[in-house]
Amino acid sequence: MGFGGISIWQLLIVLAIIILLFGTKKLRSLGGDLGSAIKSFKQSVGEGEEESKNKEEKILKQPSETTQAHDIHKDKHSS
Repeated sequence: MGFGGISIWQLLIVLAIIILLFGTKKLRSLGGDLGSAIKSFKQSVGEGEEESKNKEEKILKQPSETTQAHDIHKDKHSS
């Protein structure tokens, strides 16, 4: 038994028909195109995660407005 009731022989017959219809060159170029698309997708996802991480770090490094206002108020009264 194969995948969901499909035997290995049925899969091989379907593969042979696909090769006959499209040819090996077209399938090879299709595989290359698919591989490069997946690679660029992974790269974009990685850049997006890195960008969001950088934004989070910026937000965490900036002092809050209430702390700044408190420091200004403190400086005015100590002078």
